[in-house]
Amino acid sequence: MKLTDIINRDLVCSCGRTHRCDIHSVSIGQGVLAQLPMLTNARHILLVSDQNTDALCGDRVRALLGDRIVAHRLFQTGDELLVPNEAAVTQVEALVTDKTDFILGIGSGVINDICKYVSFQHGITCGIIATAPSMDGFASSGAAMIFEGMKVTFTTHAPDLILGDTDLLCTAPADMIAAGYADIIGKYSALNDWKLSHLINDEYLCPFVYDLVMNKTNEVRDLAPALVRKEPEAIATLTEILVMIGVCLTLLSTTRPGSGSEHHLSHYFEITGLIWNKPYFLHGTDVGYSTVVTAAMRERIRAMATPVFHKVSNEKRLSAYARIYQSRAKEVTDLQREAGRYAKDITPVYTEKWQHVVEILNECPPAKEIEKMLLAVGFDLSAFEKMYGKDRIADGKLWGKDLKDRYSVLWLYFDLFGGLDA
Repeated sequence: MKLTDIINRDLVCSCGRTHRCDIHSVSIGQGVLAQLPMLTNARHILLVSDQNTDALCGDRVRALLGDRIVAHRLFQTGDELLVPNEAAVTQVEALVTDKTDFILGIGSGVINDICKYVSFQHGITCGIIATAPSMDGFASSGAAMIFEGMKVTFTTHAPDLILGDTDLLCTAPADMIAAGYADIIGKYSALNDWKLSHLINDEYLCPFVYDLVMNKTNEVRDLAPALVRKEPEAIATLTEILVMIGVCLTLLSTTRPGSGSEHHLSHYFEITGLIWNKPYFLHGTDVGYSTVVTAAMRERIRAMATPVFHKVSNEKRLSAYARIYQSRAKEVTDLQREAGRYAKDITPVYTEKWQHVVEILNECPPAKEIEKMLLAVGFDLSAFEKMYGKDRIADGKLWGKDLKDRYSVLWLYFDLFGGLDA
């Protein structure tokens, strides 16, 4: 299955639905930046970059597009990570005019999300020149933003143009390449959560997309040595698969095939980092470490012959929100009140289907196996606990799920061990 097989066409699927992802142009390979003027007909382009990504190819992009670029938002970030929040959106929107017909980003996840969000709000198209194969959101219709201090994924649109020149991508720092690899390895966890929710909640599951994402995850797993060597062919393959995963999310209009408990934990570390003014890893890096954590949680669960549930009182839950999420505790409380998961007792379903639950959990690679995958691209496994500490990680295992309204193994773990570990 190639990328061109699943974009710009109706896919009449065995799941009973028809899927579609419209992306005008995807070009990945050596020297493809030169194709840029032919890949868009836009005449009033707003360029968006930060000081680091602009230094990589900004001058060349401006030379290629000339006076078709009518405005440029250059984010000055220094040593800080750019945050896709209200302030960043306002800065880009300030340059949008009635004539703006395209927003072109130079960067990776955050730049891409900001461009998708703003362009969607203003009814225009967007594109991204990838500078690092660091995450799987290039082709996704979702824009992961941080509004009012909370991580919110808005449904927007996929970019009209995605360009990945390996001459640029191979210059990306090793940790960003490792982050992209880890973001894909996290699909073992996400897919397992999807299948678990299909069993417990009768959630829709598309076998075609499930199998496609699993096959591509296995393919990326074997790329580790070549990625460490920054071989252009391996970098191109990783980038294409990152884009393909994003296409899969757009095909289903949900991030479910690519985001589960491992992403919920990564969001938890990012949000608490912003709330507490503490550092956090790159998104994909956090996903990799969190995939190890959730794999170990699955192992603890499936070791039980029969489930024994331990409830947590609302008082203790709200106290944990206040301690962890502080000024954002009310938003978390409101989200979970609206979701209604705490008001619904699904322990009888677990008991009835326990054997099938264990069978599904057994399909996910164990923690030690995930660790080996991450070590193969240079992860320092001790860095995770050094960054966040045992208490913050333990809190994440119980309360990271509450930042989202999505079922995952975190909910099952909480029902089994929340009353013991809280």
